[in-house]
Amino acid sequence: MLLAVDCGNTNTVFSIWDGEQFIGTWRTATDWRRTADQYFVWLNTLMRLQGIEADITDMIISSTVPRVVFNLRVLSDRYYNTRPIVVGKSDCLLPVEVRVDEGTAVGPDRLVNTVAGFDHYGGNLIMVDFGTATTFDVVAEDGAYIGGVIAPGVNLSLEALHQAAAALPHVDISKPQSVIGTNTVACMQSGVFWGYVGLVREICSRIKAEHGAPMKIISTGGLAPLFQQTAQLFDAFEDDLTMHGLQIIHKYNKENGLQYEH
Repeated sequence: MLLAVDCGNTNTVFSIWDGEQFIGTWRTATDWRRTADQYFVWLNTLMRLQGIEADITDMIISSTVPRVVFNLRVLSDRYYNTRPIVVGKSDCLLPVEVRVDEGTAVGPDRLVNTVAGFDHYGGNLIMVDFGTATTFDVVAEDGAYIGGVIAPGVNLSLEALHQAAAALPHVDISKPQSVIGTNTVACMQSGVFWGYVGLVREICSRIKAEHGAPMKIISTGGLAPLFQQTAQLFDAFEDDLTMHGLQIIHKYNKENGLQYEH
């Protein structure tokens, strides 16, 4: 069985793949100070609560927080007796090319989403990921990652607005009833929600024009369902895109003769 770990700036997700499907998925706050022992106790407790018995033999990690990787490696070595595949490292093979400026380090989450998107939909894609940052990743016709756009995340923008302006409260993002707000909270929600709708539409429109070919727009990430409600913004929504990509990358490395046993 495969333990797939997606470590983002805000949350870390653990999923277990039994060879045919993901049988359990759990989420925790990303914290580089969390030890391998803490991960193991937390994960085992949740598995028991759901009645899941898993003999984990392999592990793959995608992390945008480098300091977290060390303890995840220890978890893999100490408790599962296996060497993990870490996306973005030189010994991790990808089933797609990465065509960017020489010396550019592409975030592993963006590579994983590219692999998953190409597997699901083929090439000529724009992958929009609503995470701590809102990222736009461009997938070529042959599945290669060819670049993208990084914008501040939705919640990050709201938090910055709250902290920089003493009179403005902290608010949760939601789709407003109308564009014109009649109170402070409604005004802030409208500005952020419709502002990001405009941002997504404009950036995707410009990417399409520059790419010069018809493209599908795929959304993912925690806040993607909120924006998915807006008509004609996306062609599809995928809530498990990263985990699907991790499973494909793991399989690709195994089939290409790399051995990751301890």
